[in-house]
Amino acid sequence: MIPSRPLPNSADLKPYNFAVAGHEGTLCDPDGELFIKPCTQQEINFYETAYEDHKSFAELMPVYIGTLSLNDATDMESLNEQLPAAASHISQGMKEEALRLAKENAAEAVAEAAKKAAAIRDHVTWHPNKTRKIATNKSVVLENTAYGYVCPNILDAKLGRRLWADDAPLEKRRRFDEISKATTNGSHGFRIAGMRVYKGSEDPAELDADGYKVYDKDYGRLQVNQDNVVDEMRKFIFNRLAGVDDDIGRAVAEAFLHDLRRVEEVLAGEESRMYSASLLFTFEGDGDALRAAIEQTPSSAASSVSEQGKKEKAGVVAVADVKMLGYGAEGDFFAQADMGQEDDEEDDDDEDMTPMPHIWSLKLIDFAHAEWVPGQGPDENVLLGVRSLIKIFEELSQ
Repeated sequence: MIPSRPLPNSADLKPYNFAVAGHEGTLCDPDGELFIKPCTQQEINFYETAYEDHKSFAELMPVYIGTLSLNDATDMESLNEQLPAAASHISQGMKEEALRLAKENAAEAVAEAAKKAAAIRDHVTWHPNKTRKIATNKSVVLENTAYGYVCPNILDAKLGRRLWADDAPLEKRRRFDEISKATTNGSHGFRIAGMRVYKGSEDPAELDADGYKVYDKDYGRLQVNQDNVVDEMRKFIFNRLAGVDDDIGRAVAEAFLHDLRRVEEVLAGEESRMYSASLLFTFEGDGDALRAAIEQTPSSAASSVSEQGKKEKAGVVAVADVKMLGYGAEGDFFAQADMGQEDDEEDDDDEDMTPMPHIWSLKLIDFAHAEWVPGQGPDENVLLGVRSLIKIFEELSQ
């Protein structure tokens, strides 16, 4: 449940500006607590079946709130009916903006969908989607994995050596195979699809208005290769300009390593196929805020870490040690009163649990070309990338 909070005005709405890859059209309120992402019915189905039948897999995904169908006939009443659990937490202005965009893009979506439906898979002239807009009137509503950070560093790692689904046109297959062969998708089973690093350059001209160095899709395609991929990944975490020194950086890398091993474990036990899915890495990129967040973890957790042989680096408890003690949906820690006692009084989540600053998060995202395949075994195509990342983060954590 998303906690109650003051709702924004329509004039405060802004496009979601932390996306480092993917399609355009996401909506986000000023706090960035949740956003509406255009998607296909296949992606919606994958989210819903994961939450119903694949609980461990669902834990790897962003928190799924619901879906919206937006078209010329959608009105405010139907918008509220489609999201009964979250309607009261989405501002009136955000709803109005969703409806406006739906009507604006309806004709374009219908035309694009008709064009795709008329194409024959192996005899169609396929062109890359340069507008980054997806032809759909459906959207999935998720909690934003970058919410709760002061200055989140974000990296999108697109997984797999093969990037196209079975129904892809022949020309798309050829194009994606060329990309894979020329990038670390081919050598390592993943590619940096985009990255944002707070204070990632000494040159102010290389930073955006929020102080980030932004690495677009061409960075992972043209600058990162099998020889320098470890050093390029290092730029994401280790950054003395932002106060993330070697000690705290190694702790962050160890936290991600712990999560990556869990991702490998879950995917090895599932029978699924995902093409062009990604792992989204997020952590607090401001060194002072990162240390402050770690120091605000519960004192009971800190003492437990000490009993396990805690690591203290730069005066703070190592992130990975705290991680082992339990965490919320997005790497957020909670101090819960009387955790060892039964409480016969009425439950009140807002009172029992105090949200702590977020430290890091690793989520599996982008399921437009994902499905369950019972009897066909684990997705070794995706696992190749996960295992390569494990090796890289083992090195970064040393």
